[in-house]
Amino acid sequence: MKYNQLGKSDLQASEISYGCMSLQDDHAANARLLHQAFDQGINYFDTADLYQKGENEISVGKAFKGRRSNVLLATKVGNQLLPDGSTAWNASKAYILQAVEQSLRRLQTDYIDLYQLHGGTLDDPIDDTIAAFEQLQQEGKIRYYGISSIRPNVIREYMQRSTMVSVMTQYSLLDRRPEEETLKLLHEHSISVLVRGSYAQGLLLGKPAKEYLGYSAEEVSGMAAAVRTTADELHAAPAQVAARFVLDTPGVASAVVGIRTAEQLAEALRIEAFASLPSQARQTLELVLKSKQYEQHR
Repeated sequence: MKYNQLGKSDLQASEISYGCMSLQDDHAANARLLHQAFDQGINYFDTADLYQKGENEISVGKAFKGRRSNVLLATKVGNQLLPDGSTAWNASKAYILQAVEQSLRRLQTDYIDLYQLHGGTLDDPIDDTIAAFEQLQQEGKIRYYGISSIRPNVIREYMQRSTMVSVMTQYSLLDRRPEEETLKLLHEHSISVLVRGSYAQGLLLGKPAKEYLGYSAEEVSGMAAAVRTTADELHAAPAQVAARFVLDTPGVASAVVGIRTAEQLAEALRIEAFASLPSQARQTLELVLKSKQYEQHR
C-alpha cells in the first residue's frame, strides 16, 4: 500500500482509505471487516458523529481499541443532533468544543488524528470555528484539522484563514467540478485532497444509469461504458480505472471508499495493483463528457 502525507502534517495516510459510513449495525462484523482492511495496509478510517447518530463512531472505536496507535482516525463535526432526532447545522466554537468530547468517548480514544468540519457556509462564524480547532489542537485532543466541502467559496476562506491540512471533496469522472479551481488552489497551498464519491454512487461501476449532477441518464451510461472499455483495454476493473482517475490528480492524497462487505473491500484493495492510468486513457475519458462547473457557492 502506498502512503501519502496529508498537507504539512506528519500524518501518512493510505492511498486507499476506508469510508466507514457504509458500515452496518453489527459491531462484531464491522470489527472483522475493519481489521481485514488494516491487515491489508489501509490505515486511514473516516467516520463522523452524524453517521448512525453516533453508532458509527462507536463501532470504529470498538474495533480499534487495541490498535489505536497504528491507525489514523478521522471524524467530523457540525451536524448537531437535536432531541427530536433531527439535525441542525452548528459550526460555533462552543458546540465544536462540546461535540469533540462525545466523539472521543465514542471512539474510545483521547485524541483524533484528523477532525473535520462536516460542511460549512460563508454565514458560519468562520474565525470562531477555526479558533475551536486550533484550541483542540493545542490541547492535544486533535492532531490536525480540515474541512469536508464542495463549496469553492468556503474552501478559499479556510485555505486563507486556517492551518487546515486537508479538504475532503467529491470528485469523479462524473463530477469534475473541482478541476476548475479548488484542486489547483489546494495543491499550490500544500493542502491535501481526500476524495469521496470516486465511483459516483456506483454509476461508474455498472449500477443502472440515472440523472446525475446535470448529466442525463444517457450521458451517465455513456461514461460508464467508456470506463468499462478502458478497463478492458488495460486488463483492469472499472473500479480501478475510476479510482485511479482521481488518485493520479496532483494533490490528491487518498480515495475514501465506502466499504460494507468483504467483496467491496477486496475490490478497493485491488486499486493499489493498478499503478497508474496511462495519459492517453485519461485524455480519452476526459473527452467523453464536458466537465460541469459549480453553479453556486463560487
